[in-house]
Amino acid sequence: MESDIVIVIGEDDKGHALLIKKNLERSGISNPIVHLEDGQQIIDYFYEKLNNGQLYKSGYILLLDIQMPKLGGIEVLNKLKSHSELRKVPVIMITTTDNPKEIEECHNLGCSSYIVKPIDYTKFIDIIKRLGFYLKIIQVPKIEKDNS
Repeated sequence: MESDIVIVIGEDDKGHALLIKKNLERSGISNPIVHLEDGQQIIDYFYEKLNNGQLYKSGYILLLDIQMPKLGGIEVLNKLKSHSELRKVPVIMITTTDNPKEIEECHNLGCSSYIVKPIDYTKFIDIIKRLGFYLKIIQVPKIEKDNS
């Protein structure tokens, strides 16, 4: 992954967010990482970047939990994927929810991947390290202004 890609972690559990950040770094990810604790902060963050032109200077990837305060992860996903420019932000759901209906809904709304957090600490760390290896090889689109 290019070094100017910003990883946004949308996670209300500070412990989980810290584990995700630390283990992405352990897997060799050195990209900027932003942690936001509720769904409204995520929407505000991306709209602020959009409005001040910063959105077009970097690529972004969002690691998103479903169970979020203020706006749930599914609502955040829907809002991002409904916007002509923000829909290009890849969204990887990382959540404890393994409900098949929610998994299908997230994919239907446009999430790139859906990862269920294991309850076991060691397995959770392993999953995040693997995610880091995956992030190192994917291509993230730059967002361009929609002039339509």
